Amino acid sequence: MIRALGLCLLFATALATLPAARGAIPDTLEQRIAACATCHGRSGEGLRTNEYYPRIAGKPAGYLYNQLLNFRDRRRQAPVMNHMVASLSDAYLREIAEHYAKLTPTHPAAVAAAPGPLLARGQALMSQGDATRKIPACTACHGKALSGMNPGIPGLLGLDAQYIAAQLGAWRNRTRSAHAPDCMADVAAKLVPGDVAAIAAWLGAQAQSGAPAAPLPPGSLRLPVKCGSTDATLPAAEVPRPASRGEYLVRAGNCFSCHTTRGGQPYAGGRAIPTPFGTLYSSNITPDPQTGLGRWSAEDFRRALHEGKSKDGALLYPGFPYTNYTKVTREDVDAMYEYLRTIPAVTQPNRPHAMRFPYDKRSLLAGWRALYFKPGTYANDPLQSPQWNRGAYLVEGLGHCNACHAARNALGAVKGDGPPAGGLIPMLNWYAPDLALGGATTANAEIVALLKSGVSHRGAVFGPMAEVVQDSLQHLVDEDLAAIAVYLKSLRTGAAQEASSGAQVTPEQAEAAMKLGARLYKDRCSDCHQPGGEGVPRAYPSFAGNAALLMRNPVNAIRITLNGGFPPSTRGNPRPYGMPPFAHVMSDDEVAAVVTYIRGAWGNRAAPVSPAEVAAARGVPVD
Repeated sequence: MIRALGLCLLFATALATLPAARGAIPDTLEQRIAACATCHGRSGEGLRTNEYYPRIAGKPAGYLYNQLLNFRDRRRQAPVMNHMVASLSDAYLREIAEHYAKLTPTHPAAVAAAPGPLLARGQALMSQGDATRKIPACTACHGKALSGMNPGIPGLLGLDAQYIAAQLGAWRNRTRSAHAPDCMADVAAKLVPGDVAAIAAWLGAQAQSGAPAAPLPPGSLRLPVKCGSTDATLPAAEVPRPASRGEYLVRAGNCFSCHTTRGGQPYAGGRAIPTPFGTLYSSNITPDPQTGLGRWSAEDFRRALHEGKSKDGALLYPGFPYTNYTKVTREDVDAMYEYLRTIPAVTQPNRPHAMRFPYDKRSLLAGWRALYFKPGTYANDPLQSPQWNRGAYLVEGLGHCNACHAARNALGAVKGDGPPAGGLIPMLNWYAPDLALGGATTANAEIVALLKSGVSHRGAVFGPMAEVVQDSLQHLVDEDLAAIAVYLKSLRTGAAQEASSGAQVTPEQAEAAMKLGARLYKDRCSDCHQPGGEGVPRAYPSFAGNAALLMRNPVNAIRITLNGGFPPSTRGNPRPYGMPPFAHVMSDDEVAAVVTYIRGAWGNRAAPVSPAEVAAARGVPVD
């Protein structure tokens, strides 16, 4: 009945042989975060292309760290930034913040003067505030030189006037927020549009000469309002601890990803899971007695996982992958239940699902289950080894990999009974590849490395798979990852891949695209991915022979080119190398050309990509 997206959203950059790289890539933080330079400049000075990207150099490290957290946890909305930092750890974000805080910023020239009355109004608000409306002067918090104060109050000079106006507007409209107490939201709420225009105009008109003043030391100013920015502390490194058996199994089942909203309390639910039939919202599975599982028995929990029924007997939507969890043994289910009873209880009411008619009628699930659901615990195959069976148990059961890596029919059920042969994930528009893709020619150790750290000598994970590696797979022991590798290498699907529905490309158009793509690749891609497409092990994936790039549906390659991203921060790869976004600097024709080129050069023989396919991908939400 629904497209069972399940608890994980999978996409892996498939594995391709990587020869030794020709070019030396420095192992420096600057190189690892070079993706940031595309928008913010090599030195963090800020750039204006088709839109403005602000200066980040020289701002307080605590402020920058807080903003990176806000982007990652969706308290601040900017789709590309939300996507870029989605899978980066606190520690890596802290390091990035400290890097840019140490840089000496350069300021752009002042803009043309605005009308005198507007500038006078802006200056008055900056230096005096408005006591009648209880608006403090900007200098009271940001200093007389407007240089900010460590650890978390930024300087205000050297920013684009339109950018300042947009940010103040976002504070006023509550589309931007920060850690409580959110002083800027409180102050901005008292501003009227004319105030915003005046402040932005006055700041934009300020000329700068020489190096700007450094942020003031902590505590230099007595702030007129309570402000969460003054508590901007950089976190200490996390210390890994042994997991209980139940916690390990919950991680293996990737319950965290779907039952935790961005920046929310762990396992408290509320995350939206879009489907073609409406939106599901994950439930609170903390032991809270009112809104969580506090009143559930072990048998109630078993019935949910094995039979797809809630405590009250209601049929669960198969967006919760009970079609896979039914294979989990009773012993493992009980261990998961006992662990979930030990986590902090969170009182957070469950959000009702928003399914369209008639899919909002749960009674119809009875028919869907009769057609597509067969309960039963996994049974070992006596013809296979214990290691193979362990891998099959994890992939088919706890890991519920076919929730994304299998094609679906019109009612959202998996097509056929064979191994997951890949398919386009509806609503998310990533193509989850055939799990057998590349496995036969890939060493087990390479598969284990990819699943454990998110990178290997032969590839990297991007897109939704980055979340799966970060929240689940990196926490598995090597023995289980090796078992998964053994099982994956045994798969032989042979199923036809889904093709894109994009416009066809004529031979003449393909030839022109290859020529343009070769020039673009040389200018924008070859420094990292190397002139011959061989890439750099564990840093920049190979293009030559990369099965992920050669799939019939090119949407993954298009989306990565448009939106960039980072592999996940993991214990095995805590500081991943990033890929810059190009959506803001390349047209649909140019993106189509460069993707066509990498799919057709160095012995690759994949079909060319049309600008229409790029335009379709550009219109999809980044995350």
